[in-house]
Amino acid sequence: MTAISRFLGSDHKRCDDLFANTETSVNDGQWDQAAASLNAFVDAVERHFNMEEKVLFPTFEKAIGSTEGPTRVMRMEHEQMRSMMALLKDALMKRDADEFFGHSDTFNTMVQQHNMKEETILYQMTDRVLSGQQEQLISEMNGIVATS
Repeated sequence: MTAISRFLGSDHKRCDDLFANTETSVNDGQWDQAAASLNAFVDAVERHFNMEEKVLFPTFEKAIGSTEGPTRVMRMEHEQMRSMMALLKDALMKRDADEFFGHSDTFNTMVQQHNMKEETILYQMTDRVLSGQQEQLISEMNGIVATS
């Protein structure tokens, strides 16, 4: 049985790798490649958020009987990251590397803090609370597509 924490944690890594590709392309002045990489990254992040927001969070909230816990904070952080991704796209469209990397630094810090909270707190809680439902939930999450 695959743990939710392992499944979503590995997806964090996949998203991080896509963003690193974008940063490398911007650094090298390869703007078309950077745009393609950023689009792939945004799609991957939106898919990840949708897996959580449409499958994991509602199931967890139902199990604990509350929407006011850690999932509420994660949803708010998702919105903040969506706003930051829009700023990254805007900087990339202007081909402004300085602006892009200014937003990138902030975004990276935000993402790493968010992922740490999910991986060390929320996902561990979901593994415990949703024990026995993990395979079904992972199957449902695998069926999610990005809606960016």
